[in-house]
Amino acid sequence: MSGTPVAVVTDSTAYLPSALVAEHGLVVVPLAVVLGGRSLADGVEVTSAEVAQALLDGRSVTTSRPSPAQFARTYREVHEGAVAVGGSVTAIVSVHLSGELSGTVDAARVAAQEVALDGIAVEVVDTRTVGLGLGFAAVSAARAAAEGGSAADVAAAALRTAYRTRTWLYVDTLEYLRRGGRVGPAAAMIGTALAVKPLLHLVDGRIEPLDRVRTASRALARLEEIVVAEAGSRRVDVGVQHLAAPERAAELAGRLRERLVGVRQLIVGELGAVVGAHVGPGMLGVVVAPAE
Repeated sequence: MSGTPVAVVTDSTAYLPSALVAEHGLVVVPLAVVLGGRSLADGVEVTSAEVAQALLDGRSVTTSRPSPAQFARTYREVHEGAVAVGGSVTAIVSVHLSGELSGTVDAARVAAQEVALDGIAVEVVDTRTVGLGLGFAAVSAARAAAEGGSAADVAAAALRTAYRTRTWLYVDTLEYLRRGGRVGPAAAMIGTALAVKPLLHLVDGRIEPLDRVRTASRALARLEEIVVAEAGSRRVDVGVQHLAAPERAAELAGRLRERLVGVRQLIVGELGAVVGAHVGPGMLGVVVAPAE
């Protein structure tokens, strides 16, 4: 990436491939997973496979946001050039997962107020999404920065992509989302009592029920049809993410490659530990974002 006066910071729940992070000069602040009494940095000290196994074993897995101090330290390092972002930095745009799902964006705002006293300008963006929905928004922000956009331009690019991005999730059970408070107990109870396979989607930053299907195969077929209908003939970026379900993800990604006519890029990958702790093994998600 060429030098730019606006740096883009995001968090680890964007789950972008490392090559894209490097290509666009993104700075990633990790959330944490608490496993076995230890707080471990997402994507650095703990893997999604370790979290999946812990959940299958019935062990306690919780997550926590970065502290305001951690964000403030990152902002200062970026501003002072300790973190290489491709040039001298005059402003920072910090792009994060939905405030409805985590306190991460609140911690970033507290840190932004703190470093403002030192003359460091930080604009914090709540994308109201997570996973590659956040990742695509962060990349859009980085592209706008590389084109010489102001901090306001860069933040607007992130929001524009985030608000036009759709995310759907298939989970084997709603129990993990219920434990973390990400879906209501009534929705989780319905899924368990009727022995159905739930399809969910993100609505204004929250995870909401979309459909209930009797079998996993029917649920995944329904997910495929929803994605194809949403993408239509538009130019789009697509992400297929999973937790401990690589074959399922590869199969769906293959079918989408055959059926979608306007795909600019299709990323297939495993969710990281933090989001994985809340959705559980077997989860499959699809993100469709406009390719501007």
